Amino acid sequence: MINRHSPGSTRRLTLGADKGYDAASFVAELRRMVVTPHVAQKARHSAIDGRTTHHLGYVLSQRHRKKIEEPFGWAKTVGGMAQTVHRGLDRVRAQFTMTMAACNLARLPKLLAA
Repeated sequence: MINRHSPGSTRRLTLGADKGYDAASFVAELRRMVVTPHVAQKARHSAIDGRTTHHLGYVLSQRHRKKIEEPFGWAKTVGGMAQTVHRGLDRVRAQFTMTMAACNLARLPKLLAA
């Protein structure tokens, strides 16, 4: 069940996702639930068509998605989070926290320059 912000709301719900969710069945189910799929398009055979991609909201959603995914990509490639050497939720959580702090420190000069 999808909860709307208010009963008569005219705002459409959107769901952002990466290319792995660009499947016809998934997109069709979202549309059936009156949710706009802001799923990244595959290069070929995409289930996302012009109904979605021509809107400014889709472009903005993809920019936000990229900004969110960049630190996680950094954590996996540079920060060693692709395969953790720790066992246990507390230790992995601590490693993740330290890795993301390092990511923020690496980004800091670029953010301060802007």
